Amino acid sequence: MAFIEFKGATLDLPIYDVQGRSLKKKLMRLGRRNAIAENQDGVITVRALDNVDLRFDSGDRVGLIGHNGAGKSTLLRTMAGIYTPSSGVVRTEGKTVPLLDISLGMDENSTGMQNIRLRGLLLGMHSDEIKRKTAEIAEFCELGDYLDLPLRTYSSGMRVRLAFAVSTAVDAQILLLDEVMGVGDASFQAKANARLNDLHSRAEIVVLAMHSNSEIRRVCNKALWMDHGKVRGFGPVEDVVAAYEAQV
Repeated sequence: MAFIEFKGATLDLPIYDVQGRSLKKKLMRLGRRNAIAENQDGVITVRALDNVDLRFDSGDRVGLIGHNGAGKSTLLRTMAGIYTPSSGVVRTEGKTVPLLDISLGMDENSTGMQNIRLRGLLLGMHSDEIKRKTAEIAEFCELGDYLDLPLRTYSSGMRVRLAFAVSTAVDAQILLLDEVMGVGDASFQAKANARLNDLHSRAEIVVLAMHSNSEIRRVCNKALWMDHGKVRGFGPVEDVVAAYEAQV
């Protein structure tokens, strides 16, 4: 059974490009209100996650809520293994697929077909799985002969269609999403939404961040309220979202 578990997880992110004493002092003054500090090497750090204790189990559909900078995207990236906690532990069981940057790993000089393989490998698909799914991906993205051309010849909309088609072809036990992306005109968007819903239904655990509370209420059974890197509330979606809305 899939699960995600945080035990006392804290994450301090260094800011290496802070130069000048005046800027450094300004940041340190802000640190009295926010989680900005200076480590023993003199590097300014931001406490992005602060002593997080959580557990998500099979069947959980969790919506992340909170203001900009509350730690939602950082939490997703920590679940995905992109960030390692400075202290504490994060454990996951099950194939985790992060759809946080759907164009990651795509190459400008490779063809659409070649990029299907590149992106598929990056998402953890095996070669046989990519071969088996290539025809379906090509049909879904509706790019036709453009799939034989280099990615640099694509419009931005065509790139997103291809990236979306590959990313949502993966079989995930744990699915991590950072905002639902726009992928084209109304007819294709409807098709994309149906594909996302199917992907949600096949995953054991879904964790997503979005700014639409109504959408979180629609697709999630739990909500997690983040505030300055801390867990402010976690539980049934209506209870947590209502408490958040009453506060903001």
